[in-house]
Amino acid sequence: MLHHISLGVRDLAHSSAFYDAALGALGFRRVFEDATAVGYGLIDGQDLLCLKLRLEAAPPGPGFHLAFSAPSRSAVDVFHATALAVGGHDNGALGLRPEYGDNYYAAFLVDPDGHRIEAVINANDR
Repeated sequence: MLHHISLGVRDLAHSSAFYDAALGALGFRRVFEDATAVGYGLIDGQDLLCLKLRLEAAPPGPGFHLAFSAPSRSAVDVFHATALAVGGHDNGALGLRPEYGDNYYAAFLVDPDGHRIEAVINANDR
């Protein structure tokens, strides 16, 4: 359904360090970068998530978040720990979320610009 998503960020260096850690834990990497943008994905030149330097950037309002699929529970754990270490804020500790399903394991973070993100593995999806 989606080709890619772009997020406006006020400090590209700080935000890209956060996403290097968070997305790196899930198997994604920088696939391009220039002075005003950093793209993440799996294949060079084909970003799935793009950070764009925008000094007036602001996160969407309540109810919006991005959920990234994780390959394992340990990847969710690393996503949470490494992103906290580089400026993320906890928005829901890692663990099972029985309200979403018996096997829904996730962690929630807020990035340096206030965007809400999640890493999740749901054994029912596999």
